Amino acid sequence: KHPNGRIGTVPITGILNLNSRMKHELVKPKGKGNTMSKAKKVFERFVLVAVAVALLAGLPAILAGCPIVSLKRLAVSFTGLESLGPDYVYEGWLLVDGAPVTAGRFTVDDEGMLSDDMFLISESNASAATAYILTIEPAVGDDPAPSDTHILGGDVVSGTAALTVDHATALGDDFLLASGEFILNTPSTADDDTDYDHGIWWLDPSAGPGASLVLPVLPAGWVYEGWVVGPAGPLSTGRFVDVSGDDSDLGGPTAGPDGTPPFPGQDYIEPPMVLTGYTAVISVEPDPDNSSAPFLLKPLVDASIEDVGIGVPQSMANNAAATNPTGTVTIAD
Repeated sequence: KHPNGRIGTVPITGILNLNSRMKHELVKPKGKGNTMSKAKKVFERFVLVAVAVALLAGLPAILAGCPIVSLKRLAVSFTGLESLGPDYVYEGWLLVDGAPVTAGRFTVDDEGMLSDDMFLISESNASAATAYILTIEPAVGDDPAPSDTHILGGDVVSGTAALTVDHATALGDDFLLASGEFILNTPSTADDDTDYDHGIWWLDPSAGPGASLVLPVLPAGWVYEGWVVGPAGPLSTGRFVDVSGDDSDLGGPTAGPDGTPPFPGQDYIEPPMVLTGYTAVISVEPDPDNSSAPFLLKPLVDASIEDVGIGVPQSMANNAAATNPTGTVTIAD
Protein backbone atom coordinates (compact mmCIF):
# COMPACT_ATOMS: atom_id res chain seq x y z
CA LYS A 1 0.00 0.00 0.00
CA HIS A 2 1.45 3.37 -1.04
CA PRO A 3 1.08 6.68 0.92
CA ASN A 4 -1.19 8.04 -1.83
CA GLY A 5 -3.83 5.45 -1.00
CA ARG A 6 -3.14 3.25 -4.02
CA ILE A 7 -2.45 -0.42 -4.45
CA GLY A 8 0.05 -0.54 -7.27
CA THR A 9 -1.21 1.98 -9.81
CA VAL A 10 -4.94 1.36 -9.34
CA PRO A 11 -6.66 3.87 -6.99
CA ILE A 12 -8.60 2.24 -4.17
CA THR A 13 -11.40 4.87 -4.39
CA GLY A 14 -11.76 4.18 -8.11
CA ILE A 15 -12.29 0.48 -7.47
CA LEU A 16 -14.95 1.17 -4.86
CA ASN A 17 -16.83 3.62 -7.09
CA LEU A 18 -16.69 1.19 -9.99
CA ASN A 19 -17.93 -1.61 -7.72
CA SER A 20 -20.85 0.55 -6.63
CA ARG A 21 -21.90 1.36 -10.20
CA MET A 22 -21.50 -2.25 -11.31
CA LYS A 23 -23.59 -3.54 -8.44
CA HIS A 24 -26.35 -1.08 -9.29
CA GLU A 25 -26.41 -2.26 -12.89
CA LEU A 26 -26.38 -5.94 -11.99
CA VAL A 27 -29.30 -5.86 -9.60
CA LYS A 28 -31.70 -4.01 -11.95
CA PRO A 29 -34.39 -6.38 -13.30
CA LYS A 30 -33.85 -6.97 -17.03
CA GLY A 31 -35.97 -9.95 -17.71
CA LYS A 32 -37.76 -12.95 -16.38
CA GLY A 33 -34.65 -15.03 -15.81
CA ASN A 34 -32.69 -12.38 -13.91
CA THR A 35 -32.41 -12.90 -10.15
CA MET A 36 -30.67 -11.26 -7.19
CA SER A 37 -28.71 -14.49 -6.55
CA LYS A 38 -27.27 -14.48 -10.06
CA ALA A 39 -26.40 -10.80 -9.83
CA LYS A 40 -24.66 -11.34 -6.49
CA LYS A 41 -22.46 -14.12 -7.90
CA VAL A 42 -21.43 -11.99 -10.88
CA PHE A 43 -20.66 -9.07 -8.60
CA GLU A 44 -18.52 -11.24 -6.27
CA ARG A 45 -16.51 -12.53 -9.21
CA PHE A 46 -15.94 -9.01 -10.44
CA VAL A 47 -14.69 -7.90 -7.02
CA LEU A 48 -12.26 -10.83 -6.82
CA VAL A 49 -10.85 -10.06 -10.26
CA ALA A 50 -10.53 -6.36 -9.48
CA VAL A 51 -8.69 -7.01 -6.20
CA ALA A 52 -6.38 -9.52 -7.88
CA VAL A 53 -5.50 -7.03 -10.62
CA ALA A 54 -4.81 -4.34 -8.04
CA LEU A 55 -2.55 -6.59 -5.98
CA LEU A 56 -0.61 -7.80 -9.01
CA ALA A 57 -0.11 -4.23 -10.14
CA GLY A 58 1.48 -3.38 -6.79
CA LEU A 59 3.54 -6.60 -6.42
CA PRO A 60 6.78 -5.26 -7.97
CA ALA A 61 6.79 -2.33 -5.57
CA ILE A 62 6.19 -4.65 -2.60
CA LEU A 63 8.96 -7.04 -3.60
CA ALA A 64 11.37 -4.17 -4.25
CA GLY A 65 11.33 -3.37 -0.54
CA CYS A 66 11.96 -6.96 0.62
CA PRO A 67 15.57 -8.13 0.92
CA ILE A 68 16.19 -11.60 -0.47
CA VAL A 69 18.23 -13.86 1.85
CA SER A 70 19.93 -16.89 0.34
CA LEU A 71 19.87 -19.91 2.63
CA LYS A 72 22.02 -22.99 3.13
CA ARG A 73 21.23 -26.27 4.85
CA LEU A 74 23.29 -27.28 7.87
CA ALA A 75 23.08 -31.00 8.63
CA VAL A 76 24.38 -32.51 11.90
CA SER A 77 25.02 -36.06 13.06
CA PHE A 78 26.43 -37.27 16.37
CA THR A 79 27.63 -40.38 18.11
CA GLY A 80 27.55 -40.72 21.89
CA LEU A 81 25.26 -37.83 22.85
CA GLU A 82 22.67 -38.58 25.52
CA SER A 83 19.43 -37.07 26.71
CA LEU A 84 19.88 -33.97 28.85
CA GLY A 85 16.50 -34.30 30.55
CA PRO A 86 13.69 -31.75 30.36
CA ASP A 87 15.62 -28.70 31.58
CA TYR A 88 18.49 -28.51 29.07
CA VAL A 89 19.04 -28.68 25.30
CA TYR A 90 21.94 -28.82 22.89
CA GLU A 91 22.62 -25.76 20.73
CA GLY A 92 24.94 -25.41 17.77
CA TRP A 93 26.89 -22.25 17.00
CA LEU A 94 28.87 -21.04 14.01
CA LEU A 95 31.91 -18.89 14.67
CA VAL A 96 31.52 -16.04 12.16
CA ASP A 97 34.13 -13.28 12.14
CA GLY A 98 35.11 -14.36 15.65
CA ALA A 99 31.56 -14.10 17.05
CA PRO A 100 29.10 -16.96 17.78
CA VAL A 101 25.92 -17.16 15.69
CA THR A 102 23.25 -19.68 16.65
CA ALA A 103 22.84 -22.60 14.25
CA GLY A 104 19.89 -24.41 15.81
CA ARG A 105 18.75 -26.20 18.96
CA PHE A 106 17.81 -29.83 19.46
CA THR A 107 17.27 -32.50 22.07
CA VAL A 108 18.31 -36.14 22.20
CA ASP A 109 15.94 -38.86 23.41
CA ASP A 110 16.74 -41.94 25.44
CA GLU A 111 17.50 -43.88 22.24
CA GLY A 112 20.01 -41.27 21.08
CA MET A 113 17.73 -39.85 18.36
CA LEU A 114 17.90 -36.11 17.62
CA SER A 115 14.74 -34.00 17.58
CA ASP A 116 16.19 -32.05 14.61
CA ASP A 117 19.21 -32.73 12.43
CA MET A 118 18.76 -30.15 9.65
CA PHE A 119 18.81 -26.37 10.05
CA LEU A 120 18.66 -23.38 7.69
CA ILE A 121 21.40 -20.74 7.94
CA SER A 122 22.16 -17.70 5.83
CA GLU A 123 24.58 -18.11 2.93
CA SER A 124 26.69 -15.25 4.28
CA ASN A 125 27.15 -16.98 7.66
CA ALA A 126 27.83 -20.30 5.95
CA SER A 127 30.56 -18.75 3.82
CA ALA A 128 32.20 -16.89 6.70
CA ALA A 129 32.01 -19.63 9.36
CA THR A 130 35.38 -20.88 10.64
CA ALA A 131 34.19 -23.29 13.36
CA TYR A 132 31.14 -25.08 14.75
CA ILE A 133 30.59 -25.36 18.52
CA LEU A 134 28.03 -27.46 20.40
CA THR A 135 26.95 -26.21 23.81
CA ILE A 136 24.54 -27.23 26.56
CA GLU A 137 21.91 -24.59 27.25
CA PRO A 138 18.91 -24.11 29.58
CA ALA A 139 15.70 -25.12 27.81
CA VAL A 140 13.94 -21.93 28.96
CA GLY A 141 15.07 -18.52 30.15
CA ASP A 142 18.31 -18.84 28.22
CA ASP A 143 20.81 -16.04 27.63
CA PRO A 144 21.08 -15.38 23.87
CA ALA A 145 24.85 -15.85 24.09
CA PRO A 146 26.34 -19.37 24.30
CA SER A 147 26.88 -20.89 27.73
CA ASP A 148 30.34 -21.83 29.04
CA THR A 149 29.52 -25.53 28.66
CA HIS A 150 31.05 -26.37 25.27
CA ILE A 151 31.02 -30.11 24.63
CA LEU A 152 32.09 -30.44 20.97
CA GLY A 153 33.84 -28.27 18.43
CA GLY A 154 35.50 -28.42 15.05
CA ASP A 155 36.93 -26.26 12.27
CA VAL A 156 34.70 -25.68 9.24
CA VAL A 157 36.68 -26.54 6.11
CA SER A 158 35.03 -26.62 2.67
CA GLY A 159 31.59 -26.81 4.25
CA THR A 160 32.27 -29.66 6.70
CA ALA A 161 33.46 -29.96 10.29
CA ALA A 162 34.55 -33.00 12.32
CA LEU A 163 33.54 -32.42 15.95
CA THR A 164 35.53 -33.65 18.95
CA VAL A 165 35.76 -32.91 22.67
CA ASP A 166 39.44 -31.96 22.43
CA HIS A 167 38.90 -29.08 20.00
CA ALA A 168 40.04 -25.73 21.36
CA THR A 169 36.46 -24.41 21.34
CA ALA A 170 35.20 -27.43 23.36
CA LEU A 171 36.87 -29.04 26.40
CA GLY A 172 40.32 -28.80 24.85
CA ASP A 173 41.32 -32.37 25.84
CA ASP A 174 40.27 -35.91 24.96
CA PHE A 175 41.24 -37.38 28.39
CA LEU A 176 43.12 -40.24 26.76
CA LEU A 177 46.09 -39.56 29.04
CA ALA A 178 44.01 -39.42 32.22
CA SER A 179 44.90 -41.91 34.95
CA GLY A 180 44.21 -42.49 38.60
CA GLU A 181 44.19 -44.67 41.69
CA PHE A 182 42.05 -44.79 44.81
CA ILE A 183 42.30 -46.42 48.22
CA LEU A 184 39.79 -47.86 50.66
CA ASN A 185 39.98 -46.09 54.01
CA THR A 186 37.72 -44.29 56.48
CA PRO A 187 39.69 -41.36 57.93
CA SER A 188 36.53 -39.95 59.56
CA THR A 189 36.47 -42.77 62.16
CA ALA A 190 38.90 -44.13 64.73
CA ASP A 191 38.09 -47.68 63.61
CA ASP A 192 39.47 -47.46 60.10
CA ASP A 193 41.27 -50.77 60.55
CA THR A 194 37.91 -52.57 60.66
CA ASP A 195 35.61 -50.36 58.57
CA TYR A 196 38.12 -49.23 55.93
CA ASP A 197 36.00 -50.74 53.14
CA HIS A 198 33.30 -48.15 53.94
CA GLY A 199 35.30 -45.29 52.42
CA ILE A 200 36.95 -44.42 49.09
CA TRP A 201 39.60 -41.74 48.58
CA TRP A 202 41.47 -40.62 45.50
CA LEU A 203 44.83 -40.01 47.14
CA ASP A 204 48.31 -41.52 47.30
CA PRO A 205 49.28 -42.38 50.91
CA SER A 206 52.95 -42.74 50.00
CA ALA A 207 53.14 -39.13 48.78
CA GLY A 208 52.43 -37.56 52.10
CA PRO A 209 49.46 -38.04 51.17
CA GLY A 210 49.34 -36.60 47.67
CA ALA A 211 47.17 -36.57 44.60
CA SER A 212 46.55 -39.88 42.86
CA LEU A 213 44.56 -38.55 39.88
CA VAL A 214 46.17 -37.28 36.67
CA LEU A 215 43.52 -35.17 34.97
CA PRO A 216 43.64 -32.09 32.72
CA VAL A 217 42.46 -28.73 33.99
CA LEU A 218 38.89 -28.20 32.84
CA PRO A 219 37.60 -25.04 31.14
CA ALA A 220 34.76 -23.00 32.63
CA GLY A 221 31.43 -24.80 32.50
CA TRP A 222 32.80 -28.20 33.62
CA VAL A 223 33.77 -30.01 36.84
CA TYR A 224 34.89 -33.51 37.82
CA GLU A 225 32.77 -35.77 40.01
CA GLY A 226 33.53 -39.03 41.81
CA TRP A 227 31.02 -41.88 41.97
CA VAL A 228 30.45 -45.32 43.44
CA VAL A 229 27.84 -47.39 41.63
CA GLY A 230 26.15 -50.30 43.37
CA PRO A 231 22.77 -52.01 43.71
CA ALA A 232 21.06 -48.72 44.60
CA GLY A 233 22.52 -46.95 41.56
CA PRO A 234 25.17 -44.22 41.35
CA LEU A 235 26.14 -42.28 44.49
CA SER A 236 28.19 -39.11 44.22
CA THR A 237 31.33 -38.79 46.32
CA GLY A 238 31.57 -35.06 45.56
CA ARG A 239 32.48 -32.64 42.77
CA PHE A 240 35.91 -31.09 42.31
CA VAL A 241 38.08 -29.07 39.94
CA ASP A 242 41.44 -29.70 41.61
CA VAL A 243 42.85 -33.19 42.24
CA SER A 244 44.65 -31.79 45.32
CA GLY A 245 42.00 -30.16 47.46
CA ASP A 246 38.66 -30.70 49.14
CA ASP A 247 35.76 -31.77 46.97
CA SER A 248 32.31 -30.19 47.21
CA ASP A 249 31.07 -32.17 50.23
CA LEU A 250 34.34 -32.95 52.09
CA GLY A 251 33.86 -36.34 53.80
CA GLY A 252 30.22 -36.43 52.79
CA PRO A 253 26.98 -36.46 54.81
CA THR A 254 27.48 -40.11 55.80
CA ALA A 255 31.02 -39.62 57.21
CA GLY A 256 32.07 -40.22 60.81
CA PRO A 257 32.91 -37.53 63.38
CA ASP A 258 36.61 -37.12 62.57
CA GLY A 259 38.19 -34.94 59.90
CA THR A 260 38.96 -36.06 56.36
CA PRO A 261 41.94 -35.31 54.06
CA PRO A 262 41.78 -32.53 51.42
CA PHE A 263 41.25 -34.84 48.45
CA PRO A 264 38.24 -36.18 46.54
CA GLY A 265 36.50 -39.01 48.37
CA GLN A 266 33.83 -40.01 50.87
CA ASP A 267 33.17 -42.17 53.91
CA TYR A 268 29.97 -44.19 54.21
CA ILE A 269 29.70 -44.74 57.96
CA GLU A 270 26.16 -43.79 58.89
CA PRO A 271 24.44 -45.71 57.46
CA PRO A 272 27.30 -48.14 56.88
CA MET A 273 27.99 -49.28 53.33
CA VAL A 274 30.65 -51.76 52.20
CA LEU A 275 32.08 -50.64 48.86
CA THR A 276 33.69 -53.86 47.64
CA GLY A 277 32.07 -55.02 44.42
CA TYR A 278 30.93 -51.49 43.56
CA THR A 279 32.11 -49.62 40.46
CA ALA A 280 34.27 -46.51 40.93
CA VAL A 281 33.91 -43.71 38.37
CA ILE A 282 35.38 -40.29 37.67
CA SER A 283 33.09 -38.31 35.36
CA VAL A 284 33.22 -34.89 33.71
CA GLU A 285 30.05 -32.96 34.53
CA PRO A 286 28.35 -29.85 33.10
CA ASP A 287 28.29 -26.91 35.47
CA PRO A 288 25.46 -26.18 36.11
CA ASP A 289 24.57 -29.85 36.15
CA ASN A 290 21.70 -31.29 34.12
CA SER A 291 21.16 -34.42 36.22
CA SER A 292 21.90 -36.15 39.53
CA ALA A 293 23.28 -39.11 37.56
CA PRO A 294 26.77 -39.34 36.00
CA PHE A 295 27.18 -37.44 32.73
CA LEU A 296 28.16 -39.25 29.54
CA LEU A 297 31.87 -38.30 29.85
CA LYS A 298 33.48 -40.94 32.09
CA PRO A 299 37.25 -40.93 31.53
CA LEU A 300 38.19 -43.20 34.46
CA VAL A 301 36.44 -46.37 35.64
CA ASP A 302 37.17 -49.36 37.89
CA ALA A 303 34.47 -51.91 37.19
CA SER A 304 34.79 -53.67 40.56
CA ILE A 305 36.30 -52.31 43.77
CA GLU A 306 38.30 -55.06 45.46
CA ASP A 307 39.22 -55.68 49.08
CA VAL A 308 42.99 -55.43 48.78
CA GLY A 309 43.47 -54.06 52.30
CA ILE A 310 43.48 -50.69 53.99
CA GLY A 311 45.19 -47.91 52.05
CA VAL A 312 46.36 -50.10 49.17
CA PRO A 313 46.06 -48.28 45.79
CA GLN A 314 43.74 -49.70 43.15
CA SER A 315 44.17 -48.52 39.56
CA MET A 316 41.39 -47.19 37.35
CA ALA A 317 41.13 -47.94 33.63
CA ASN A 318 41.02 -45.16 31.05
CA ASN A 319 37.51 -45.18 29.57
CA ALA A 320 37.65 -41.94 27.56
CA ALA A 321 37.65 -43.46 24.08
CA ALA A 322 34.46 -45.37 24.90
CA THR A 323 32.51 -42.35 26.15
CA ASN A 324 33.81 -39.34 24.20
CA PRO A 325 31.09 -38.17 21.80
CA THR A 326 31.86 -37.12 18.23
CA GLY A 327 29.95 -35.37 15.47
CA THR A 328 29.91 -34.17 11.88
CA VAL A 329 28.52 -30.97 10.38
CA THR A 330 27.84 -30.53 6.67
CA ILE A 331 26.79 -27.25 5.03
CA ALA A 332 25.22 -27.53 1.56
CA ASP A 333 22.69 -25.89 -0.76
